[in-house]
Amino acid sequence: FVYRARRAAQAADVVVVNHHLFFADLAMKDDAIAEFLPAADTVVLDEAHQLPKIAGDFFGTGFSLAQVADLAADARALGLAKAPDGAAWVDLTRATEQATRALRLALAEAGLQPGARQALAGLHEAAGICAALATLDAALAALAAAVAANGGRDAELDAIGPRTAALREQVATWRAALAAPGEDSAEDVVRWIGVTAHGASFNATPLAPGATLARVRAQQPQAWILTSATLTVAGRFDRFLADVGLPEATTRRWESPFDFARQALLYLPQRMPSPQAPDFPERVADCAWPLIAASGGRTFVLCTTLRAVERVAERLRDRAQAAGLPLLVQGTATRRALLDAFRRAGNAVLVGSVSFWEGIDVRGDALSLVVIDKLPFAPPDDPVVEARIRRLRARGRNPFLEYQLPQAITLLRQGAGRLIRDDRDRGVLMILDERILTKPYGRIVLDSLPPFARTASKQQACAFLQGR
Repeated sequence: FVYRARRAAQAADVVVVNHHLFFADLAMKDDAIAEFLPAADTVVLDEAHQLPKIAGDFFGTGFSLAQVADLAADARALGLAKAPDGAAWVDLTRATEQATRALRLALAEAGLQPGARQALAGLHEAAGICAALATLDAALAALAAAVAANGGRDAELDAIGPRTAALREQVATWRAALAAPGEDSAEDVVRWIGVTAHGASFNATPLAPGATLARVRAQQPQAWILTSATLTVAGRFDRFLADVGLPEATTRRWESPFDFARQALLYLPQRMPSPQAPDFPERVADCAWPLIAASGGRTFVLCTTLRAVERVAERLRDRAQAAGLPLLVQGTATRRALLDAFRRAGNAVLVGSVSFWEGIDVRGDALSLVVIDKLPFAPPDDPVVEARIRRLRARGRNPFLEYQLPQAITLLRQGAGRLIRDDRDRGVLMILDERILTKPYGRIVLDSLPPFARTASKQQACAFLQGR
């Protein structure tokens, strides 16, 4: 199937793929390994605001415990099927799996619990992790030797060899980095470990993916057309162009065809507590409920964290049930199932986090109110965010204005964009972050949003939702 699809793409005039396949192809070409996609004269990238993050992911390096587990499973199946007399495949792969579990345990003993994203520079207990990586490397080396000893017996079994070598290279890199963390420069890359409930990943993320993008584009000259509704901050492209390494790009900006001042109202309630207040999620639910009731449901409540989703939903649950409004909560079903249920109900309240802020199109009467709890600043203790802040500060630049605020504004605009999807939609955008009104940067935020009519009056917002 893969080869047939590739041949069809090679013969086509137009090829449509997602961002991830496109960037996987770029990364392969950058490493001079291979290519998935045919050469093209022109590339059109929609939702281009996602490019800096996707480029950082694909031009980074690393490995995951899931990759090791997949390798072991494939080696066992292929070894037993194609070369059953060639090695003790079960024992070899069991040793690899045991080493993987031991590494996961070593991470837990070093204090990395599920959900952790720990920068190498801040890791205090590395000895156990180093020892577990050494054990894993020994298991992979034994497996690689068995595959090599059976070379030529089967093409698929032979392919296990390069996969094992690539993993061993990553393991060796991490062993060296853990042994001498001070020698790992954070100028261009940040090393970090991410831990999930059942696995972990070891990552090296470039801090300036735009430079890599520019280099890759120089190797294959072609026209790039980047489109998105959220490429600008306060009408300017500067930040985006710097992030993607295209400072000299030609830019064009067109106003939306929608009549935002007539179709939508921006409600900014006053006297909200600080977003850092312990009871802020509950206050969000309390403040939003009168508008939810006035709208008869038909609401997205967009939160910045999963914990806030749980607390806001819990606060709304009894009220929604008493009013006969279905309450849909992220995590209780897949995103598609929740959206289908939302559209079918016609009066539902959906509470979700970042995955519901973009890429969703609900038109018509089913959605008339979008509530956003606070400005979606990335957590400053995230290892990639923290390293980029440190990198900008070391260069004498302002990381808040140049990086954190533009990122938050882009995501905020995506969330706000869920409300008005065609020229017949009508509704209220409610943002409960008082910093928009009290901080100097609030003006930049407001100037970046669509030109909605604006109010601080709950009564006016409710009347707008009721069609008055």
